[in-house]
Amino acid sequence: MNEINHKTVFVLDHSPYFGISAESMLELVGLGPPTAPPISKSLWTCSVEASVEYCRIVWDLFPSGKLIRFVVSDSAAHIVNTWTSGTQNLSHIVNAMAMVGVPPRATSQTAEYSVIHGLRAAVEALAEPTDFQKEQMVLSKTENCKLVNRGRVICITSARDDASMKSLEDIFHTVLIQQNTIAAQHPEFLKVDHCHFVIINLYPCNMESHVTNRPVVDVSPVLTSEIHSIRAVKISNKLTHLILLHYDLASTTVTGIPMKEEQNASSSANYDVEIFHGRRAHSVFLGTELVLPRSLKEGAEYETVTLKWCTPRSCGSSEMQPCLALHRITPVDVTSRPSSCLINFLLNGRSVLLEMPRKSGGKITSHLLSAHGGEIFIHSLNVSRSSLEDLPSISEGMGGRVTDYRITDFGQLIKMSKLVPLKPLPEPNVRYLDENLLKTRTRLSKKTRYWPLTLGNTVLYNVRTFVEPILTFTQKEELNDEEVLQCKQAIYNIVALETRHDPLPLPNMGNRLKGVKKDEQYRLLWSELETVISTSGKSLGHKAVLSCLRECRTRSSHDPIIDKTSEMDTLDAASLRASVIRATTDSPLSPPVVGDVAASRKRAFSTGGGTRSLLDIFIAADRAQSQKRVDFSGRLCTPPGQIAKLYPQLGLKDNNSKETELKLGS
Repeated sequence: MNEINHKTVFVLDHSPYFGISAESMLELVGLGPPTAPPISKSLWTCSVEASVEYCRIVWDLFPSGKLIRFVVSDSAAHIVNTWTSGTQNLSHIVNAMAMVGVPPRATSQTAEYSVIHGLRAAVEALAEPTDFQKEQMVLSKTENCKLVNRGRVICITSARDDASMKSLEDIFHTVLIQQNTIAAQHPEFLKVDHCHFVIINLYPCNMESHVTNRPVVDVSPVLTSEIHSIRAVKISNKLTHLILLHYDLASTTVTGIPMKEEQNASSSANYDVEIFHGRRAHSVFLGTELVLPRSLKEGAEYETVTLKWCTPRSCGSSEMQPCLALHRITPVDVTSRPSSCLINFLLNGRSVLLEMPRKSGGKITSHLLSAHGGEIFIHSLNVSRSSLEDLPSISEGMGGRVTDYRITDFGQLIKMSKLVPLKPLPEPNVRYLDENLLKTRTRLSKKTRYWPLTLGNTVLYNVRTFVEPILTFTQKEELNDEEVLQCKQAIYNIVALETRHDPLPLPNMGNRLKGVKKDEQYRLLWSELETVISTSGKSLGHKAVLSCLRECRTRSSHDPIIDKTSEMDTLDAASLRASVIRATTDSPLSPPVVGDVAASRKRAFSTGGGTRSLLDIFIAADRAQSQKRVDFSGRLCTPPGQIAKLYPQLGLKDNNSKETELKLGS
């Protein structure tokens, strides 16, 4: 077993400093003299309780394969247990801690107490092989494979400042290197390939720490370390958070558990119980429509998923549920009454379903709590299509939703990208094979640079009949003159459609195209065409088609009729096949010949054909209305070539009035 969780060593500082009070818990009133000290926990008690609870959670979830040892360090290192299975249990640990006792009082020899003695013993413990590793050592010799030895050391101590903590880390690193040197000379020891060193600095509540927290860093190829500085009363929460990271666990809070009151059996209340289990019980739902209701647990540093209690089912219901994952559980607060009632309820053969919300609204039963063989497990239930049903067809999406995938186009892409084996070469030529494989990958990458998965998200592939020459010929490495002309003619056809304000025939209106106006549809079509041509190739033919498209796109936004005389002359001179001409120019949606543009516009005005635009109709109506009115009289009286003067008597009136005023004044 090569994982780092196979071997863990706790090093507990047992120096006199750990005998001081962590926090006052209860003052005794009326019992003894008034100067009696309050009842309190020491730093040593807090560290032992938290580390033992760490072991309980690990051994509840992993009955085998996860070994934990304890080393107590004061003036010397005291080994609490070994790697043998007989000492890997809580009873042995608790009894041994009781024999160790409280930390000694401070004396003149206090300087001899140090946690370094325990760190040396911890490194030696990591070098000792476990029973499982002894079996692997035998197999590694016969099968010629290397045995990897990894482990973790969790040291609970107290330091003055960051410099003292750095010195402690350097000493541990030096001891680790020395032990590896010894292991290379003695076959009964194993080399420590990697060690995870976790330092937890404790200090009382009435003091402040000068040690800074530090995340995981790589000290050397064989050592990574991290530092946590916390108050002694919060060490239990810190180790609970660390155990989730060390063993890849997750937290679930079962809420809404109905439970009768202990004082009044006729009434009931709802309680919450937090449990730990493997993280995959939640991660198995990633990518589905379920939303994990995560929230930060109050007073802790980790997140918990809240699931609601459902009505319990019968004993055999757990055997009928489709299950995706199965993990052991353990309550976080094992001594609380709600946790005890839930555990006893499940051990009596009952099963409990748990609910969680959907993205689309509503709830679904996603987990099941049930006991098997005296052990309780959380089951992650299948919330999508059952594995017992028929598999969905290729035209169905995840969960059976019908979608508009481009299945036909994908089939054509597969045919175009088909690979065939080469003929056997006289001599192996790896370079030649690698070059062919590189060319194939490059060609496939070029074809799929722009490839929408569904028809509802594209305009270009919905009007394939108008742009077929472009989609077909631009996939080639080189384009000849005839293919370039056909691509240009397809571009002119689109320009004519846009000029006549004809809507695009889009049978698959997806979410992207719903409610989109005609101008926006043409804009999307031009953008997709430019993307396809620009990513298809860099030959002269590709550049000519791309230049034509950009020129037509720019000019069509300013001039509704484009002069294509030179292009059409070139097209006539090429003498294309009749089938090609019929497919490109005889179409009812093709633009009229440029030489007949003026004649066609005159016929449109005279006959009122359907090719007239709204502007043409408005101009014709205005002309017809103007012919019914009498022309301006001034224009009729004015000789040809001169400008008719509006209000000719206006100047004469002003002159007459001035002459009258002069006569009266004289």
